[in-house]
Amino acid sequence: MRTSQRQRLSTEEATRWAESFDVLLSHKYGVAAFRAFLKTEFSEENLEFWLACEEFKKTRSTAKLVTKAHRIFEEFVDVQAPREVNIDFQTREATRKNMQEPSLTCFDQAQGKVHSLMEKDSYPRFLRSKMYLDLLSQSQRRLS
Repeated sequence: MRTSQRQRLSTEEATRWAESFDVLLSHKYGVAAFRAFLKTEFSEENLEFWLACEEFKKTRSTAKLVTKAHRIFEEFVDVQAPREVNIDFQTREATRKNMQEPSLTCFDQAQGKVHSLMEKDSYPRFLRSKMYLDLLSQSQRRLS
């Protein structure tokens, strides 16, 4: 994370990220810190997919919806996708079926699985990581 981001991050905000995974995801610096952590574990595609799905749900144009859906599927969901996310076969196949008629909810099942995986697996490791603990201590040092 760049210094300018650290300066604007309060200890209270960084501490709140430990309350729940969704609190972390709702804070732009939390997402940035979590992304940096996932890169060290080579699993940032999970967060990138989750964020792409959140952005996708805001799509208002039907024409764009189909294009965006296929782009997300090809990048993250398809077998051998360049940034393939870790989901089970049934979820992957259900999502593939949803691609026949893409809708705003076509990635909900896959996004839910990826969210759950990050919440149970990566998030607890992030909270124990040197990266997060250093970030907390830096924000606390600025206060004292």
